[in-house]
Amino acid sequence: MSNSNPAFSRSAVFTEDRYAAPSARELDEIYGRPAATAVETGRMSYEDTIMKTLITFGVLLAGALAGWVVPVLAIPGFIVGLVLAIVTIFKKEPSRGLILAYAGFQGLFVGGLSFYFNTMWDGIVTQAVFGTLGVVGVTLFLFLNGKVRTSPRMTRIVMVAMVGYLVFSLVNFGLQMFGVTESQFGLRDYEIFGIPLGLIIGVLVVFLAAYSLVMDFESIKAGVENGAPRNFAWQAAFGIVVTVVWLYVEILRILAILRGE
Repeated sequence: MSNSNPAFSRSAVFTEDRYAAPSARELDEIYGRPAATAVETGRMSYEDTIMKTLITFGVLLAGALAGWVVPVLAIPGFIVGLVLAIVTIFKKEPSRGLILAYAGFQGLFVGGLSFYFNTMWDGIVTQAVFGTLGVVGVTLFLFLNGKVRTSPRMTRIVMVAMVGYLVFSLVNFGLQMFGVTESQFGLRDYEIFGIPLGLIIGVLVVFLAAYSLVMDFESIKAGVENGAPRNFAWQAAFGIVVTVVWLYVEILRILAILRGE
C-alpha cells in the first residue's frame, strides 16, 4: 500500500520493507548481545565520574606544585580560579575546559598558600593533607554504608551557615586589607572564653564541608541512577574538588591557629 504523504514517500527509509518482524534466530541474537554500557549510551557512570575526578585532581596537584615552586602565583591563581568557579557554577552545561582550567589556577593558589604556611610552621602541610584525607575518607565510608544522608531541613541550615561564613570571611578579609586589625588571622584570633574564634569557626566549617561532600556524593548517585548525560560527570568532579580544597584550606588554618598558641 502506497503512502500518500510526500514527506514519507520521498524517502526510502519509510518505503523499504526493512521493518518486518524478525525471525526467531534474529531475536535470539538480539537478546544474546551484551547490554550497552553507560559510556556507550552517553550516560553518566560511577567509573567515568571517578576517572574525571582523578583527572581534575591531577591538574590541581600539578598547579599546586607550580604554586609551591613560585608562591607569588598564589594571588593571581586565587583570583582567576574564583572567576572560573563562578562562571562554571552559573553555566548551564558543564565545560571540561573551564573545569580543568579552574583546577589548574586553584592549584596555584593552594600550592602558594601551602608554601607560606609550611615556611612558618614546618610540617603543617603534611598534617593538613592527612587531616583532609581522613575527613574525606570517613565521610565517604559513612555514606557508602548508609550512615549519613542529607535532609531538606539540614540542607537549608547548612546553606544559611555557608552564606554566613562567606560574609564573615569577606568582612574579615576587608578588615585585614584596610589595616583595621593587624592580627595574623584577623577576627579569627579573637578569643571567646579563652578559645580562638578561628577554632570555633574552623570546626563548624569542617562539618559544613563534610556535609557538602555528602551532598556531592548524593548528586553523583542521583545522576547515575537517573541517567544524566555523561558530561555532567565533569560537574560532579568540579563539585568534589571545590569542597575538598575548601576543607583543606580550613584544616590548614585550624592547625596554624593551634600552632600559634
